Amino acid sequence: MINKIIKPDFKSTLKEDRVFHPSKKFSANAHIKNMAEYTKLYNESIKKPEVFWAREAENLEWFKKWDNVLEWKQPFAKWFSGGKINCSYNCLDRHLSDKGTQSAIIWDGENGDKRNITYNELHEEVCKLANVLKGFKVKKGDRVVIYLPMIPEVAIAMLACTRIGAIHSVVFGGYSSEALKVRINDARAKVVITVDGGYRKGNKTRMKDAVDEALSGVKFVKNVIVVKRNGIKVQMKKDRDFLYGDLMKKASSVCQPAKMNAEDPLFVLYTSGTTGIPKGVVHTHGGYLTQVAMSAKYIFDLHPNDKFWCTADVGWITGHSYVVYGPLLNGVTTIVTEGLPTHPTPERPWKLIDKHKITQFYTAPTAIRMFMKIGRAWPARHKLKSLKVIGTVGEPINPEAWTWYYNNIGKRRCPVVDTWWQTETGSILVTSLPGATPTKPGSATLPFFGVDVAVVDMKGKKTKVNEGGYLVINKPWPSMLRTVYKNDERYKKTYWNEIKGVYFSGDGARRDKDGYIWIMGRTDDIIKVAGHRLGTMEIESALVSHKAVAEAAVVGKQDEIKGEAIVAFVSLNLKFTESEKLINELGAHVVKCIGPIARPSQIIVVDDLPKTRSGKIIRRILKSIAEGNEIKGDTSTIANADILEKLKKL
Repeated sequence: MINKIIKPDFKSTLKEDRVFHPSKKFSANAHIKNMAEYTKLYNESIKKPEVFWAREAENLEWFKKWDNVLEWKQPFAKWFSGGKINCSYNCLDRHLSDKGTQSAIIWDGENGDKRNITYNELHEEVCKLANVLKGFKVKKGDRVVIYLPMIPEVAIAMLACTRIGAIHSVVFGGYSSEALKVRINDARAKVVITVDGGYRKGNKTRMKDAVDEALSGVKFVKNVIVVKRNGIKVQMKKDRDFLYGDLMKKASSVCQPAKMNAEDPLFVLYTSGTTGIPKGVVHTHGGYLTQVAMSAKYIFDLHPNDKFWCTADVGWITGHSYVVYGPLLNGVTTIVTEGLPTHPTPERPWKLIDKHKITQFYTAPTAIRMFMKIGRAWPARHKLKSLKVIGTVGEPINPEAWTWYYNNIGKRRCPVVDTWWQTETGSILVTSLPGATPTKPGSATLPFFGVDVAVVDMKGKKTKVNEGGYLVINKPWPSMLRTVYKNDERYKKTYWNEIKGVYFSGDGARRDKDGYIWIMGRTDDIIKVAGHRLGTMEIESALVSHKAVAEAAVVGKQDEIKGEAIVAFVSLNLKFTESEKLINELGAHVVKCIGPIARPSQIIVVDDLPKTRSGKIIRRILKSIAEGNEIKGDTSTIANADILEKLKKL
C-alpha cells in the first residue's frame, strides 16, 4: 500500500472491443440467469443492504440470530453483532446428514501420493485435532500459526482452530525462517503446526528446520505439532515438539463447536511483506463466512456434486476463501494439490481435470501465461469436458492470456470469471457472473452484490468514462477486514485516510461506457513519460499480445528528458530467441497497439521474472536493475530466487 497519493491523471491505452456472451444452455441452469436478475439483486444490495445481507446470512446455520445486521462507525464495521456461529460447524457438521460419504477434499501430492477424504472423515479429523489443541491449553482467542505445505492437514488445522475459537494464522510454506519469525512474534502464537518437510520440483524441502530457527529465543510458543510428510530427519525438542500422528491416535473424535460471536476474530493473515513490516489483516466469523459462501456459490455457479479446483496456496487469502472455506461452506468437493502444476509434466492439470471430472478451475494469470509459454499441445490432449466455469485471480489479466484461456482450456464453451479482490476484502468484489454477464477480455466487469465501488480522482470526484483514477469502495461489506492486528491506527491510515470517507484499494482503474471496470495495476506502478501517466499493465498487455512473448513486466527509470523512461523485461515463448530484429519488432508492436508514447526505451529479454510465491511479479526488483541500483529490501518472498543472480548480471 502506498503512503503518498499519485495524481490519477494517467492514460488508459488498452483497446479491447470484443464481447463474449454466456451460452443460453449455461444461463438456463445458472443461479443468476441474466443481467436483469443481476441488476435487480445488485440494486437491492446497495439500496437495502441490511435486508439483502440478512437474507444471505440465513443460508448459514447460526446458534443465535444477530441483533443488528450492520453497525458502522467509519472506518470500523460490525456485521451481525449479537449473532453466534461456528465456522467448522457450517463447513462440516451441517452437511453430514446428506453429504457425509461425499468427498470433501481430493488431494494430489507432488510425489504421486493421493487421498480422498469424505465429509465424515474430515469432520472426525478436525474434531481430533481440535481436542489435541485443547490438550495443549489452547483457548478461544489464542493464536495458532500454521506453517504447512499444501497437504490435507493444512485445511484440517484451519478448521480445528475454528472449532474451538482459536485464531489461526497461516504462513505460506515457502517463507524463510526470518519471515516466519516476524509473523509468529507479531501474533504471539501459543502453538505452531508444521511438517518435517515437503516437495518442490521433485526435491525434498525442509520446513521443521525453519520453525526451529524462527523459535530461537522465543518463549511464548509452548508447543510445536509436527506432521510427517517426506520422512526427513528433524530435531524434536523435548516437552515442546510432538508428532501429529501420535497425538491424533490418542485424541477423541468428539468435540462440540464453540459458539463464536459474529465479530470474534476468525483468522489473521499477514500480507506478503515484499516491502516493509507485514500487516496482520483481521477477518471475523459472521461477515466473512456469509460473503465467502455467497460469492463462491454465485460467481462460480456452484451446484451439488461440483468439484472445485482453486490452484492457490492456502498461505494466501485466495486459498483461505476459495480452497477451504468457500467450497466447504457450499458442500462441494475441493481439490487440493501439492507442488507446481507443471511437475512432473505440464500435463498434470489437464489429467487431473479429466480424471476427477473437475467442474470449476480457478487460477492466476501468471499460471495461464506459463501454460501459454509451454504450448497448447498439452491441454489439447485432454477433453476437459467436465469444466463449466474457469476463473482468474491475483492480478489483471491481459486480453491475450484471457482469450488463450477461453479457447484452449474453456474450449470456447466455459465462461471466464475475471475476479478482482484483495487480502483485505476477504472475498471477490468485482467480477462477472458466468450465466449473466457479457464479458470483455481483460475487464473484471462489474461490482458484485453489496459492493459500492467507484473510480475517483485524488479529491474523491468520479472520473470520466475511460479516464484513469483510483478504485475505491464507498460502503462497508461483510467480508471486509476489521483492522490491522493490534494496530487500529495503521488500519485507519492505510485504508481510510488516503481519500477521505472511502476505502482506498491502492489500485488504478477506469470505467468504460458500459460501466465495466478495467484494473490498470497498482497506482504506485504508474510511469510518467513526458508528462503522460501510463499504466504498466496495459503496456505489458501489448507486449504479451505479440506471439513471441510469454510474460512481460514494465517499470520506469529516471530519464533527464522524459522524466521517466519505459523499461520492459520479457520472457519469450519456447520457439523464439532473442535478436535485434525481434527487439525492434516488439517495440513497433507496442507502438501499433498503444502509440509512440508507450514505446519502451529498452527491452530486456530474461529467462524468467522475479515473482512472489503467490505468482505476483516483484517490480521493485526490476526497477532497481533497470536503474543500475543494488537490490534492497526483503527478498524472502521470491519463489524463483535463482533468477536474482541472473538478473544482477544484467
